[in-house]
Amino acid sequence: MSIKNVKKSLSEISKSLAVFRAFKARLSQKIVAGVFLSLFVIEVIIFIPSYQRRENELLMQLEERSGAIIDSIVRLTQQDMMANKKFREKAKTLTADSIILGIKIYDSEGKEVENFGYDLPEIPFEKVDRQQIYRDFNRGSDRYDIAWSADYLGINYVLIARMDAEAIVREMHAFKGRIALLVLIISVFVTFFTMLILNALLIAPILRLRDDLMAAGETISQEKNYVDFYSLSAKRNDELGEVMVAFNQMYKRVCEEILQRKIAEEIIREEQGKSESLLLNILPSTIAKKLKEGEKNIADGFAEVTILFADIVGFTQLSEKTSPQELVSLLNDIFSRFDRLTDKHDLEKIKTIGDAYMVVGGLPMPRGNSAEAIAEMALDMLEEIARFNSENNLDFSIRIGINTGPVVAGVIGTKKFIYDLWGDAVNTASRMESHGIPDTIQVSEATYNILKDKYLFEERGRILIKGKGEMNTYLLLGRKDY
Repeated sequence: MSIKNVKKSLSEISKSLAVFRAFKARLSQKIVAGVFLSLFVIEVIIFIPSYQRRENELLMQLEERSGAIIDSIVRLTQQDMMANKKFREKAKTLTADSIILGIKIYDSEGKEVENFGYDLPEIPFEKVDRQQIYRDFNRGSDRYDIAWSADYLGINYVLIARMDAEAIVREMHAFKGRIALLVLIISVFVTFFTMLILNALLIAPILRLRDDLMAAGETISQEKNYVDFYSLSAKRNDELGEVMVAFNQMYKRVCEEILQRKIAEEIIREEQGKSESLLLNILPSTIAKKLKEGEKNIADGFAEVTILFADIVGFTQLSEKTSPQELVSLLNDIFSRFDRLTDKHDLEKIKTIGDAYMVVGGLPMPRGNSAEAIAEMALDMLEEIARFNSENNLDFSIRIGINTGPVVAGVIGTKKFIYDLWGDAVNTASRMESHGIPDTIQVSEATYNILKDKYLFEERGRILIKGKGEMNTYLLLGRKDY
């Protein structure tokens, strides 16, 4: 079989399935049921008079067939043969082997004067006294009774006869069968033809439109670019065509609104990312999370943290002879290097004040080696300043002070808030820096006791610390070799 024939066969199968699909459609079933019921009612309306007309035709034919016999009996009564014994014999002879089964004869007073036959009629005299002809068709017994009044016959007697109508009953049964078959054929043909029209004009387009609606929902939910809709290609100048146009307009509008919403959401996400990044540059992530959740009066106590203060020596004098732009650029370069060291050692930068830099270890999440991390940071800061001087042909030096102790940390205020520290340990660390020596790292005794087994120190001895009195301090020289 060629490919062309296969495609043709598949096309025919597809059409057949489409028709079958239409028969299964609930809407088409309702329409077809209405059509079938209408046909049935119409056929019944047409059938009843047709049936009666056919039945009357057959009864008239039956009367015509018996007319000659009835006329003969009437002539016998006109010849005054009623009293003659030969009347009965003559009448029996006339009705023998005929469709007449029995006859009754009444005089004008209603007295039955004669009857003969084996199946007598049952019409009473009273029903025909004032009528020309009275007919009674008993379909249940296949009998047809007919009475002729005296006036109609022109004699002094009423004649009532019973005729055999079995052939008429059979004919009428056959007539009903033919009509029923015709109704069935017409109903099947009209129903099938109606279904084909419904499928082509209504059911199939509705089902295709339903598929379009489902596909549109899937396209929107899965963010696909689906444009192969039946309703886009269908051209109809009717109400269903208007529905398809409305569907396409709705789909385009929804897609445009979704696109605009995605663009807006992307802009919002970008702005949220910027805001998040900016917030994390100001506050630790855990503190930022608490603020976003609406928490107020954020403050926590920490039993042991290590604080580092660093100050650039001679920066104030340099600012007097350097342009503001160049000064800010130099300071930004130095502090950016320190920020990278903060990330490297997983420490928390607190703030910068002028040319001073403050960093702490052990919060907002406590850690056991905060002093070691700060010591590594301080040593790297000295190396970084030396590298900066070499790269920029400058001669900056820094003082670094370190202390370990308990603090309270939190956020206060509602505007331009920062994460800050409070406590004597903070003041002591600041004094370690301000009373230090350029290009050295001065630590308190508390920090020394933590680091003395891992790092090299030089005891500076007791010095007078503003606001603290005399204190033992040490200079951190480097790491011990093992």
